[in-house]
Amino acid sequence: MGVFTRRCLSAVEDSLRTRDGRYTPPAELQDGIASRLQDMVLETSDAEEFFQELAVFSASLLSPPNSKVHCNVTVVRRKKPVTVACSSATARVMDELQYAFGDGPCLTAMRTGTTVYVPDVSREHRWPEYIRAVAKQGVQSILGVPLRLEGESTAALNIYSSRPYGITGEDIARAELFGEQSAKTLRLELRLTRLQEAKDNLEAAMKNRTAIDIAVGVIMGQNRCSQDAAFTMLRKASNSRNAKLHDIAAGVIASISPEASLHTYFDE
Repeated sequence: MGVFTRRCLSAVEDSLRTRDGRYTPPAELQDGIASRLQDMVLETSDAEEFFQELAVFSASLLSPPNSKVHCNVTVVRRKKPVTVACSSATARVMDELQYAFGDGPCLTAMRTGTTVYVPDVSREHRWPEYIRAVAKQGVQSILGVPLRLEGESTAALNIYSSRPYGITGEDIARAELFGEQSAKTLRLELRLTRLQEAKDNLEAAMKNRTAIDIAVGVIMGQNRCSQDAAFTMLRKASNSRNAKLHDIAAGVIASISPEASLHTYFDE
């Protein structure tokens, strides 16, 4: 567990318990978790680190007294479920098993938008092949909590316990409450990630455009032709060599300049 996660967990536990050790009312619970999740967005450097902190933080916060659960976060990307983070190797294996068999409690939770609980895998009759494989890994109870995102995006918080009935009714209520709060933060993080990806794509496009424009200028100078004619030559070379236009452009530039790197100047 990272230093940031330990600090978050300690602060949440302190703020959520009264002097006699009981949990505070749900409103205060929500406020405490929401505050820590917001800190997580601000203090992690990228989406990958955020997801990892979220998985570890989830496992720590949702583990019952004197027990331990394994957590991971699954997100559907391009209609395919992907584990974006896990609190342990056990959690990752559980998800990979579920993907291999094509269904299970967590995939069902994402598909239906409802919490799915398997209190005792030895008594579970849904997904029989998957359940038999899970039992061999020492997992005895499973909880899948859907995380409501935007549009067609779906996600789930997956919780695994090595004990039958290792996840109580109170644990489920707490996990669902945590799921509501973490879904909001997850939506924010995914928006920030998309914005960063759009910025990176724009930078790449501008660099490619710069290379093409410079190469067109080189061809114009070498062949004493118009801009349109130079671009047509570049495009024909791209088609005949089955190479991307900006790669051909980079080759043209490299043929006359010892410095291969290009610099695109723009204000962020």
